[in-house]
Amino acid sequence: MTTYTVLIILSALIIFSYLFDLVASKTKLPSVLLLLVLGIGLRLLVDKFQVHTFNFLEILPTLGTVGLILIVFEGSLELKYAKDKNKVIKGAFLSAFLILIATVTVITFIIYQITGKELYLCFVNAIPFSVISSAIAIPSVANLNKKSKEFIIYESSFSDILGIILLNFAISNQHITIGSFGQLAINTIFILLLSVVACITLLYLMGRLKHHIKFFLIISILIMVYAVGQSFHLSALILILSFGLFLNNADTIKHAWFRSVFIYKNLSNDLIQLHQLSAETAFILRTFFFVLFGFTINIYQLNDFNTIANGLIILGGIYVIRFAYLYFFQREHVLPEGFVIPRGLISILLYYSLPQQFKLPEIGTPYLFMVVLGSSLIMSIGLMSSKKKGLAEPQETNL
Repeated sequence: MTTYTVLIILSALIIFSYLFDLVASKTKLPSVLLLLVLGIGLRLLVDKFQVHTFNFLEILPTLGTVGLILIVFEGSLELKYAKDKNKVIKGAFLSAFLILIATVTVITFIIYQITGKELYLCFVNAIPFSVISSAIAIPSVANLNKKSKEFIIYESSFSDILGIILLNFAISNQHITIGSFGQLAINTIFILLLSVVACITLLYLMGRLKHHIKFFLIISILIMVYAVGQSFHLSALILILSFGLFLNNADTIKHAWFRSVFIYKNLSNDLIQLHQLSAETAFILRTFFFVLFGFTINIYQLNDFNTIANGLIILGGIYVIRFAYLYFFQREHVLPEGFVIPRGLISILLYYSLPQQFKLPEIGTPYLFMVVLGSSLIMSIGLMSSKKKGLAEPQETNL
C-alpha cells in the first residue's frame, strides 16, 4: 500500500468512529461494538482479496495501554470531590472489590470445568474476564442521571485498578504466604506516596511552563511514570486517577502556602484544554485499538458450539453476581447500573499481558471476544430500556 492509501484508511477510520459516536449517543448502542464489527468486516475483506497486512498484535497492547491511561485520566478530570460523596465512593469501591472477587471465583470454577487444569492457572485466566471496562462504561453513562453516573465512574475506575493489582499479585505469587500480602501492602503504600509526589510536581510544572506546548509534555511524563511503575508491578493506574482528581480539585484547597505556590491564574483554562486534549487523543487511540482488535479476531473460531455455550455461561455468571450484589447491598443502583458491567479494553490488555506460560489455549481470544461483545450488547439493551422508562437524564457530570 502507498503512503496515501494508508492515510486515506486512517482518516476514514476516525471519520467512521465519529459517526459511530453520534449513533451511540442516540441509540445507546456502544460505539465499541460498531468499531469491533468494522474491524471484523475489514478482516473479511482483506482475507477475500488476499491483501498483505502487518502483525497488529504487536502494537495492540501499547495502543490499549496509552488509551486506558487517557480514558481514566479524562474521566477523573470530570470528578469533583465533596464530603457528601464519601458514601458514594465507599459504596463504589466495595462494589468493585466484592464483585471482582466473587466474579473471579465463579469464572475460575467455570474455566476449571472447561479445561481441567490446575486451579491457579484457571484463577489467573479468570481475572481478565472479571474486570469492568471503564473505557466503555464511562462514555456509555453520559446521559444517565447524576447519581447513577457518578457511581459508575468511580466503580469502573476502581475495578480497573483492583483488576491490575490482583493480576500482578497473582502472577508474582504462585505460592501465597503472609509475606506476599506484606509486599502488596508495601507496594500500595509506595504507589500512593509516588502519586502524591507526582501530583504536586506536575501541577507545579503546569504553572511554571511558559512554552506554548506543555500539555503533551505533562501527559508524556504521566505515561512514563505509569510505565515505570507497571514495570515494577505497581498499580500505577492509581497515579493516573489521583492526578486527574487532584487537578480538578486543587482550587478547593484553602491552605495559603499551597495556593501561593501551586494555584496560578490560568489553571481553570489549562484544565479545560488538558481535558479536551486527553479526550480527543483517547478517542483516536480507542478507535484504532478496537478496530485492530476486531481485525485480529478469527471470526471462524466462533462457529464452535462449545465456545459459544461456555461464553454464554461466563456471561451468565457475571450478570448473576452483579445483580445479586446490587440487589442486596446497593439496591438504589440496581437499574440501570446492573447492566453497566461491560468487558473491553482493560480485559483485552490484561489477557495479552499474561505471560505465555500462564495462558490456557482452551480459553483464548474467541472467549474474550464473546464476553466483550455479549456484555456490550446486554448493556446497550439495558440502557435503551432504562431510557424508555425515564431513568436517563441528560446532565453534566458534577461529582
